[in-house]
Amino acid sequence: MNASSAASSVEGRRGDLFEDSSGGSDVGLQTLMEAIAFAARVHHGATRKDGRTPYVSHVARVTLVVRHVFGIADEQVLCAAALHDVLEDTATDFDDVAERFGTQVARWVAVLSKDSRLPEPEREEAYRQALSRSPWQVRVVKLADMLDNLYDRASLPTAQHARILTKLEGYLDALRVEVGDPAREAWEMVRERLARAREAVRLDEGGGTLQESVS
Repeated sequence: MNASSAASSVEGRRGDLFEDSSGGSDVGLQTLMEAIAFAARVHHGATRKDGRTPYVSHVARVTLVVRHVFGIADEQVLCAAALHDVLEDTATDFDDVAERFGTQVARWVAVLSKDSRLPEPEREEAYRQALSRSPWQVRVVKLADMLDNLYDRASLPTAQHARILTKLEGYLDALRVEVGDPAREAWEMVRERLARAREAVRLDEGGGTLQESVS
């Protein structure tokens, strides 16, 4: 695709970035943009594991995965996606989120946040238990977070990548959903992606080269 074609493609997609897939109106674009802007402020200065990429890029990608990969147009779910790490990783508290974006969004973000007061083994177990009891809205956000982390971390050293996959597999098991659940399709997508990533690590550990596709 040449430069002019690429520009036209981007321009053509701007209008429907947050448009309902049924052709309806936007999904609370102003509130969602406020949530993304708030996340950008409170995550300011934080980076991803590479030490270079601004952390807010993860926030934006998770939100886009929920909307455009999983097809969820609910405003509150998208706000929870944008805010999913603010309680765990910043000085923001529950009341901050509830006051700005509503108690329901704050509750979902709280479920998505690990309790830093607990030692790590207990913290991880409590988190998995919370995920296992969570509503579908929380599950789709966590699955989007996992999908982005899989894309983002595929280039890590094999041993580190393998440890991350083990943790994500535990989350996926906790998030197991029944047929007909709104999060089922997203769960299957992440399950397949995790299986591909695990196979790539096995090949690498066996002497091959980790060539994990992110497409």
